[in-house]
Amino acid sequence: MTRTVRFSELGEPDVLRICEEPDPVPGPGEVAVDVAAIGLNRAESMFRRGTYIEETRLPARLGYECSGTVAALGEGVTSWTVGDRVSVVPAFSMNDHGVYADRAVVPARAIVPLPEGTSWVDGAAVWMPFLVAYGGLVETGGLRAGDHVLVTAATSSVGLASLAVARRVGAIPIATSRSSSKAAALERAGAAHVVATGEEDLVERVLEITDGRGCEHVFDAVAGPGVADLARATAKGGILTIHGLLSGQPTPFPAETLPDLWMRAYTLFAMTHDAQRLRRAGAFVGAGLRDGAFTPQVDRVFEGLDQVVDAHRHLESGTQVGKIVLLPGGAR
Repeated sequence: MTRTVRFSELGEPDVLRICEEPDPVPGPGEVAVDVAAIGLNRAESMFRRGTYIEETRLPARLGYECSGTVAALGEGVTSWTVGDRVSVVPAFSMNDHGVYADRAVVPARAIVPLPEGTSWVDGAAVWMPFLVAYGGLVETGGLRAGDHVLVTAATSSVGLASLAVARRVGAIPIATSRSSSKAAALERAGAAHVVATGEEDLVERVLEITDGRGCEHVFDAVAGPGVADLARATAKGGILTIHGLLSGQPTPFPAETLPDLWMRAYTLFAMTHDAQRLRRAGAFVGAGLRDGAFTPQVDRVFEGLDQVVDAHRHLESGTQVGKIVLLPGGAR
């Protein structure tokens, strides 16, 4: 039997339930993975609440990201073998699959090899944030050495990964946080500058840092009305990329000032559903893992699948710096 997290109504973390179910069997093009560690993401919190970019079909399961061992292969799967150490990346809908379980079935195209020496915890914490950062900044954003890049919600796992990716290509990362209390942590994570948006004027500070030019790239996870200030902090001809909707508010285009910039939306699925783009991303992230340039920032590890409610409460607390990981078996 397999323990699986499910929910039958939308709402707070306590709607989550652990169900005992028969071991899942992979269908054609699928693999079953014995889950060692689960990486939590804000997308899953939004899916649980019914505020995600796709409608939640109830009853539902959860989970985009985990590490573990291939347990069984579905028909037609030849690129993996039972016993392979892998990570699962977000290349599916949570209406179809979910990895909050002891054993999960996912599409074979949604798994990548776990580099030798990488722990289960790191294997569950690295892929979504670094794939988002690589895909949005490098693959489609064209981030170059010497560019200034403004990263909002920088203490999130994606924000921290974005700082590391920017450093990797020689760009200059500027992190935002509501309070200066997290400035030291962000600087240790690679931020060249930190702007405390609750204590100082974002636009003035960015223009000061960039000698009045603004940032060539803005990588925004918040969206909402704050994009007006982000547009003013963007250099002429720069790119303002929105990759998250944490504000939960409508996002206007700042047409009243007619800014000379590119404003675009980015979703990880554009890359994870494209085999060639995912291969390039996997090579980039894997190289960073192997040479130590990319180290997942793990805020807290919860041990035991029965800790899923507490883990989601912590996910929504806004106090974490980095990734939250849940160990279904309760042991590292």
